[in-house]
Amino acid sequence: MDPFVVHVARLRSVLGTRWHEVRRGPVDPEGVIAARSPADSCVPEGADALCEVTLESFAGGVMATGTVAAPWKGVCRRCTRPVEGLIRVQVRERFTEPAAGYGDPDDDEAYPIVDDHLDLRPMVRDAVVLELPLAPLCSEECRGLCPYCGCDRNEETCGCEAPRDPRWANLDVLRSAR
Repeated sequence: MDPFVVHVARLRSVLGTRWHEVRRGPVDPEGVIAARSPADSCVPEGADALCEVTLESFAGGVMATGTVAAPWKGVCRRCTRPVEGLIRVQVRERFTEPAAGYGDPDDDEAYPIVDDHLDLRPMVRDAVVLELPLAPLCSEECRGLCPYCGCDRNEETCGCEAPRDPRWANLDVLRSAR
């Protein structure tokens, strides 16, 4: 049984009914959102996401409000060290029956309720993917790699200087006049 599928027939029988659901499971068991390159941020393979939501019935559907949390990993954009963290996202999403508007061109933001079951996994996956850092940092103080010799400037200092631009060579005379 899929840990993110919730049977909502009893919930929907009385409008305004609320349930608190806590579900844990793999974010992407099919590997659809796997990193395309080693530099991309992603959820580690086999890692679980935690979905803690309150489901509230309304005419024609269910509103899910709560949080989604999942671990992530990536590479620091400055020094190329491995980086990891935890994504924690607030969610508020609607689930509706196909006859109540799902698939309607005017309402493309609702998730489906099929046979009195709603699947939280697409909502969890969407929330996590949208919050993955595009260019993570190991720390705000990261000094990165030297563009000339490649040393990690967080660990050692190099004596590299930027090469002079020949287009500005005539102004070098002013530099030595100081």
